[in-house]
Amino acid sequence: MMNHHDNDHDDVLAQRLRGLPSERVPPAAVWQHIAAQLEHTPRPQLPATAVSARSAVPARRARRQWPRYAAAAVVVALVGFAGMSLLPTQPAPSVAVEESMLQHQANTITYQYRQAMATLPQDKLPAELQPALRELDESAGSIRSAIAQSPDAAFLLGQLQRTYALRLELTRKGVNPNGVST
Repeated sequence: MMNHHDNDHDDVLAQRLRGLPSERVPPAAVWQHIAAQLEHTPRPQLPATAVSARSAVPARRARRQWPRYAAAAVVVALVGFAGMSLLPTQPAPSVAVEESMLQHQANTITYQYRQAMATLPQDKLPAELQPALRELDESAGSIRSAIAQSPDAAFLLGQLQRTYALRLELTRKGVNPNGVST
């Protein structure tokens, strides 16, 4: 148990401590003298066996500890894999689910175009029309790719419709060279 006299002594001591300078730096000459002595003092050389024994101890410890680290890594990996297998899996988002309204309309137009093309005989088309038909088919493919990349570009839908209409008209003219459309 502390008495009143000890508290007075502590207060005086604390007051004296607060009165001391917060930092005391020795003069530069002292540091120069210490540096000079360190340069002139020979360092003792340890025998080679002492050096090798000293370095062998940490190497032996490191060799003994690596199985612990490997075991810890295996445990962490197993816990990670177990956790991943217990998580509920979500189905991968499909392209059809992500289809925009414009892509849906483009798919509808393409479906209707293919139905109309199926009614026309493709084997009776003249060879001179083949390059133009191929170019129209490539254009339609490019437009569909552009719609997939920019699903908000509504003007592409009109271009796709015109391209399919030209392809149908050219195919009909090739099938019926008299110019009467079917």
